[in-house]
Amino acid sequence: MSTTKNYGPTRLVVGARYGLKDFIVQRITAVILAVYTLVLLVGVLAMPGFTYESWKGLFSFTVFMLPVGQILATLAFISLAWHAWIGVRDIWMDYVRNVGVRLLLQVLTILWLVGSTVYFAQIIWRL
Repeated sequence: MSTTKNYGPTRLVVGARYGLKDFIVQRITAVILAVYTLVLLVGVLAMPGFTYESWKGLFSFTVFMLPVGQILATLAFISLAWHAWIGVRDIWMDYVRNVGVRLLLQVLTILWLVGSTVYFAQIIWRL
C-alpha cells in the first residue's frame, strides 16, 4: 500500500482553477491601469499650459462634491501595487529556491508596496 503526499516538492498541482484568481486580478488591474493612463494622457493633452496648478487639477477635480480625481488616482495606484505584488511574488516563487530567503524577499516586497501606497495616499489626499 502506497501513500500519496499532497505537500512539498512532489505534490501534483493541476486543475483548472489553480492560479485563476491571480490571473484574473492581473488582467483587471492591467485594464484599470491602461484606462487610467489614457485618461491621464487626455488630461495632459487638454491642459492649456503645463503648470503646477494645471497638473494639480488633474488629481483634484471634483464632480458633485466628489473628489473624482483623487479617487481615480488612488484606484490606479492600488491596482498598480496589487499588480506588482502578484508579479514580483511569482518571480520570488519561481526563482528563489531557499524558503527563508524567499519569505524575506516577499515580506520586504509587501513592506515596500504598503509603504509606497501609504506615501502616495498622504500626497494625493493633501491636494
